[in-house]
Amino acid sequence: MLESPPMAAASFTTPQEAEQAFYEAFQRADLDAMMAVWAEDDEVFCVHPGGSRLTGLAAIRESFRQLFRNGANMRFQLRGVQQIRGGLLAVHSVYEYITLVGERRQASAVIATNLYANAGGGWRMVGHHASPVANAEVEPPAEKSTPTLLH
Repeated sequence: MLESPPMAAASFTTPQEAEQAFYEAFQRADLDAMMAVWAEDDEVFCVHPGGSRLTGLAAIRESFRQLFRNGANMRFQLRGVQQIRGGLLAVHSVYEYITLVGERRQASAVIATNLYANAGGGWRMVGHHASPVANAEVEPPAEKSTPTLLH
């Protein structure tokens, strides 16, 4: 698990940029980079596959600390991305195909909903809910070429 020197809150210009930083931090097991993606708000929430809802940065930080401490070197392939974006809120639904580096077994499939808010200082994650896909053999829907924008 990596822990970078303390850094100022990240500023992401788009929800897509914040999402990319989220998955890059996950793959590097970099706790500080992961937490830089999250909004500094008591109401942020996270649900890991099979887990209960975690609310607040302290609980979310501890959950990722434990995940990263286990040393699992995970790689994510995102497919079937769907995006809805309003003025200050964006919702992304993605299929996560997760493999452990060095293992030959088939990737596990998870469907995640990621929520991002723009509070004036850039886009940050405010929610992540991931659940196992009922049938991992089912091919996810093809990606849309453009996100849906709400007015």
